[in-house]
Amino acid sequence: MIALLDRLRLLHIREFTTHWGRTAGSIVVMAVSSMFLVAVLGISGSLTGSADPAGLAGDAALEVSGVTDAGFAEAVRADVAAVPGVRTAAPVLRANAGPDDDPLLLLGLDATARELGGGLGGALDEDRLTALATVPGGVLAGPAAGYAKGDVVQLRSGRVTVAAVLGDDGGELNDGHYLIAPLPLAQLVTGRAGQVDSVLLVTDPDADAAQVRSAVTAAVAGRALVGEPAIRAAQNGNGVLMVRLMAAMGAGIAFVVAAFLIYNTMSMALAGRRPVISMLRAIGGRRQTIVRDVLAEAAVLGLVGGAIGSALGVVAGRYAIGLLPAAFTQMLQARLEYLLPWYAIPAAIVAAVLTNVLATALAARQIYRMAPVEALAPVGAAHSDRVPVRARVVAGVLAVVFGVATVLVMRAHLGLFAAVGLGFAFAAEIALAFALGGPIVRAAGALARRLGRAGVLAGVNIDRAPRRVWATTMTVCIAVTMTLTITGANADAVRSARDTFESLADSDLWVSVTPEDLVPTPLLPAEVAERVAAVPGVERVVQGQLAFATFAGTKALIYGVEPGGNFAMTAALDAATRERLLAGEGVVISRDLARTLGVSAGDEIPVQTPTGEQRTRVLAAIPYFSALTGAASMSLALMREWFDRPGASTLQVEGVPGGDRERLLADVRAALPPEVHAYTGDAALDGVSRSMEQGLVLSRVMLVLVAFIAAMALLNTLTLALLERRRELGILRAIGSSRRFALKMVLAEAAGIGLAGTALGVVFGLGNQVLYAYLAGDMMGLQITARPGPLLAVFAFAALALSLLGSIPPALRAARLNIVEAVSAD
Repeated sequence: MIALLDRLRLLHIREFTTHWGRTAGSIVVMAVSSMFLVAVLGISGSLTGSADPAGLAGDAALEVSGVTDAGFAEAVRADVAAVPGVRTAAPVLRANAGPDDDPLLLLGLDATARELGGGLGGALDEDRLTALATVPGGVLAGPAAGYAKGDVVQLRSGRVTVAAVLGDDGGELNDGHYLIAPLPLAQLVTGRAGQVDSVLLVTDPDADAAQVRSAVTAAVAGRALVGEPAIRAAQNGNGVLMVRLMAAMGAGIAFVVAAFLIYNTMSMALAGRRPVISMLRAIGGRRQTIVRDVLAEAAVLGLVGGAIGSALGVVAGRYAIGLLPAAFTQMLQARLEYLLPWYAIPAAIVAAVLTNVLATALAARQIYRMAPVEALAPVGAAHSDRVPVRARVVAGVLAVVFGVATVLVMRAHLGLFAAVGLGFAFAAEIALAFALGGPIVRAAGALARRLGRAGVLAGVNIDRAPRRVWATTMTVCIAVTMTLTITGANADAVRSARDTFESLADSDLWVSVTPEDLVPTPLLPAEVAERVAAVPGVERVVQGQLAFATFAGTKALIYGVEPGGNFAMTAALDAATRERLLAGEGVVISRDLARTLGVSAGDEIPVQTPTGEQRTRVLAAIPYFSALTGAASMSLALMREWFDRPGASTLQVEGVPGGDRERLLADVRAALPPEVHAYTGDAALDGVSRSMEQGLVLSRVMLVLVAFIAAMALLNTLTLALLERRRELGILRAIGSSRRFALKMVLAEAAGIGLAGTALGVVFGLGNQVLYAYLAGDMMGLQITARPGPLLAVFAFAALALSLLGSIPPALRAARLNIVEAVSAD
């Protein structure tokens, strides 16, 4: 036991206290990675959990849900209620109500909702139902809705009065942000008379589930979807799959980067411990014992870093949820609330510990190659400092393997999962850089030698420590690569999405119930089109419709268009295809939806509608941005007929030639009801771009984290380099070199390494940007063109500045070095 304590004190505790900066840096690297993982899991859990209808479904075994967000005829409820084995058929109408920036969920229910059980059903007691029935236009407010009893609330085309406020017993649904209205009142204020969105079915305890479901499906006769209540969450989950996948990949890349940097840091740390390790080996210490202690040290650091990062990840996840675009809330028909899965924090801590231990295990292999006498040699002179040629060859082979895997992913067209191609490309780049480690180190030394006399000596130092220099160069390279990949890919995606919707700006004005940054799916009041057409200065009004519908279990956005419409999906068609579409001969679908359904142009597909199953032909499958869902387009007349949606959800307004657009906008707004929005075509285009940029918030967070990790690792490696050469620097000072010379030498070394790392990072970053543009067609259904912009030079310079900034503390330390202490150091 005494020997164990002495070994721990000598090899670990002493290192923690003496080199506390390196210890803190390792903890910070793992904390940041763990924070990102917890934030990602929190966002994924929130997107999935917010769509879970369990707070409303209660004991319901089946749900009959609408094919579109317009629901279906209330008469369907009577048909399914008559099915043997169905005890309760509770109709539900759902709609978003209240202010656009913080909408409430409006629920239309009747007395049968009490029989659903669960949290909400139990909250609808006799007293509350009595209050609801006795107050004219009365509604029940959720506990977090922000209303008190007696408040009057404006809901679209009508006013309602809060008859009672539910307590915490009704707070699970939509995080307590909802209003409950009697079904007829909800239908009245939303303008959906005779319509419901779903019917929740509670079956008899002794009923056969399969027989009941079969009978309900037959009674529905294709007018709606039949499934378990969780089907709504599953359909909505398809829409956020891309965000969840990209977030998970971001967390994975963050841990890969962290593992690489931990490996570099521990390699340098073990190199700095050579005298101690040599002494332990000389007095009989076993290699296995030393390695085991080093791995235990890594596990402790990973545990501490994971715990700190997990706590920070909860805060970061809550913040990131608030930054997601409002389109998520609209599609889910639920409030995005922060729901952290129970496994998130344990998974982050375990991932941090395993990453730290595995990376340290790779670095600790040098202990097995380190003889007691060789361990006393300075860095660069020992055989273990040189990378074997065999290792370089293996790395080259791995680079080829990962490169081939990237090409296979590109050719396989895996849809959203094509994103793994970026991971393969990143691995190929790291392996290739390791295989070319010698030329990379020599290039860094050559660049340093061009910086004067101090640079010549810095170049010699670079040549003497190839392992450390390669590690530091790759730290800079990773920072530059990730920066260029993320910023370039984001800029390309936003620009290409904007180009896709460019036709929106060709119209003078747009009118819809929703603002410009939301999808205009709610139907406009019937009289709005006539009011707008009568405004002076209006030459033409083109009606259109958008609605979410279900294709083979996948939620898709359908566009209903008529001649003269400027919807982006039809603007991309050739004249012949557009004429066939407007004539109702078929539909045009986005490429990602075609891949999901397994169809192509010319195929016939079934479409489930409130009027029964219809069949139509695919006229074309086109690249179209639909990151949240797939998309389809059909004639407005056909959409109204099939989906039983009269009217329009958008009005495209064209003014007389030469008219004042701002005056026209003001006049149109004056003619509209307060709940209807009017905005210019440019504003509509800006709204699409704004939503796209908000949806990329996770990648921007990842960029900041990677840059921070790289900066910490760079500071650590340069500080370790200074410690390795402390005696050498002392001798230089003793023979007459100035403090300024020592400062210049360290800065020259950092500049050489920074320039080499930046150049390599630019090459890798540009390659990844082009690769992302190619894969985006599979991931987002969007045709992206990679266009490196002028910011490339800015980012490259920023990376070089980062390397120089990280070298300033070690350089100042070298300049202030005490000569006697440095020369006498062991």
